[in-house]
Amino acid sequence: MVEPHGITIQQYNVLRILRGAGEAGLPTLEIAERMIERTPGITRLLDRLERKEQVVRWRPAADRRQVLCRLTPAGAALLAALDGPLQATQEALLASLEPAAQERLVTFFDLIRSTPEPSPAPSDPSARKGPEPGRTNP
Repeated sequence: MVEPHGITIQQYNVLRILRGAGEAGLPTLEIAERMIERTPGITRLLDRLERKEQVVRWRPAADRRQVLCRLTPAGAALLAALDGPLQATQEALLASLEPAAQERLVTFFDLIRSTPEPSPAPSDPSARKGPEPGRTNP
């Protein structure tokens, strides 16, 4: 549904996240954390959106290590053009469900959103027994 407009679903997700952030924008890493589909390529996604003039990036004077991103008027216009058709599609999909099934679906999505992501397993290199596969000790 978004591809005919020249963007991917991941790029659409970035644009929606930035629309919610307003004029202040968001740091790149925070955008990545808010993504529905986690992708290691947030910089590449932003590169493409910036080339299309749908987002702008800058480094704030207070902290030059950080990169902030904001939606441009062109990006906002694209989202506005997509809002109606996407809303209609969602409503058509939900209309095929009985009200009780719709309630269960909403409850399920709320549960997913409220569940924290699991922490990565701690790794202690000293706890390894022997060399890693394919490696030998010096």
